[in-house]
Amino acid sequence: MWYVIEGYDGRDVLAQRQAARPAHLQRLEALRDAGRLLLAGPCPAIDAEDPGPAGFSGSLVVAEFESIESARAWADSDPYVAAGVYARVEVRPFRKVLP
Repeated sequence: MWYVIEGYDGRDVLAQRQAARPAHLQRLEALRDAGRLLLAGPCPAIDAEDPGPAGFSGSLVVAEFESIESARAWADSDPYVAAGVYARVEVRPFRKVLP
């Protein structure tokens, strides 16, 4: 089943986000390579493709997991969690309809 994983950035965490980004991307690339990633990306804190020093308000991942427990376990082990980037993370089931 697909799951939405939403990470919400804390305040002033851009440096931590940048430092943890390579490890974060590596995990997403592994999901992609396994055919289990629908989409992933950050949410700019301002209305701009590149928010610069304003940073990001969080990230969105839609990926396939065996269960909500396995999706939560994957989310809890994200490098952004370990680095203190995310203030909170939400995991919900997702049903893809379109496209």
